[in-house]
Amino acid sequence: MAEASSDFAGTTPVREQHRFDEARLAQWMAAHIPGFAGPMHVEQFKGGQSNPTYRLRTPGADYVLRRKPPGALLKGAHAVEREARVMAELGAVGYPVPRVHALCTDEGVIGSWFYVMDMVEGRIFWDASFSTLPRDERPAMLDAMNAALAALHRIDPAAVGLADYGRPGGYVARQLARWSQQYLDDELAGRHPAMDRLVDWLREHLPASGETAITHGDFRVDNMIFHPTEPRVLAVLDWELSTLGDPLADFAYHAMMYRMPPDILGGIAGVDLQAAGLPDEAAYVAAYCRRTGRDGIPDLDYYISFNMFRFAAILHGIKGRVARGTAASADGEVMGERFARVATIAWEQASRVHR
Repeated sequence: MAEASSDFAGTTPVREQHRFDEARLAQWMAAHIPGFAGPMHVEQFKGGQSNPTYRLRTPGADYVLRRKPPGALLKGAHAVEREARVMAELGAVGYPVPRVHALCTDEGVIGSWFYVMDMVEGRIFWDASFSTLPRDERPAMLDAMNAALAALHRIDPAAVGLADYGRPGGYVARQLARWSQQYLDDELAGRHPAMDRLVDWLREHLPASGETAITHGDFRVDNMIFHPTEPRVLAVLDWELSTLGDPLADFAYHAMMYRMPPDILGGIAGVDLQAAGLPDEAAYVAAYCRRTGRDGIPDLDYYISFNMFRFAAILHGIKGRVARGTAASADGEVMGERFARVATIAWEQASRVHR
């Protein structure tokens, strides 16, 4: 999971707890990646709360390596093999993802499973208002995100070899059960009254099971690389939470930016949208519906409340990893502290829903 803050931009020397035998990695790269040639210089991206991520610089090309973190891991978490698979399959049909070169499941190389992909050069933005761009360029950038997510949801999983990438139907119920259990089980991270109320409310108001599509799970502005000059998404990153799921829940997570403050997920709540040159939430939802052939999203408020809960649960997990000493990012403590705030925002959102 990436962090929506420019504080996480760029690279840093590899952190002590994430170091590995770089010579051993170079040997593996030479054996498994055509065209690889050293010398290789390794840096660590500042972001990457869940899976430590590295930039591998060589004279001929730059690569990105993502690995499972060292230490005790929760069951099913940090599935880099799933990230590698979904990007390889989507890339084969032209969806904008980095090219995946190889997956390594031999822990003897760097101490955990990892995969290597291309380094995609382009623009990364840390807030969905695109405030660093001229006003007249912003709407097209926002629309490019909308188009990229709609395109993902229109892909037939079976047609791209992903029919078994998850279970059809019941996505929200399964996600609610998963994240609720992780929240309740992680005693080191503590409990919060708003989060406890959310668990009960979401269970009581669960909508009927919807359709099934390939879902990203963390689709937001800082998980995309945009073309250097055009309003176009070159690469969608961070597929750790991807699965077969409910596309409306996936879209609601993305649209949640309209109800989150700028310092959380790069949200645009409180931004004067007209002055910023941006469409309002209703127009953004309508654009997605046009692209996916829908008349509307009746349960949007529930889906947004659910996604706020899920994001709070993710922050709660980061807080727990900090307590256990396995947080991938040096800024994990800051992210963990946001848990209580997001849980409160999520409960306030749920409290406004009239069903």
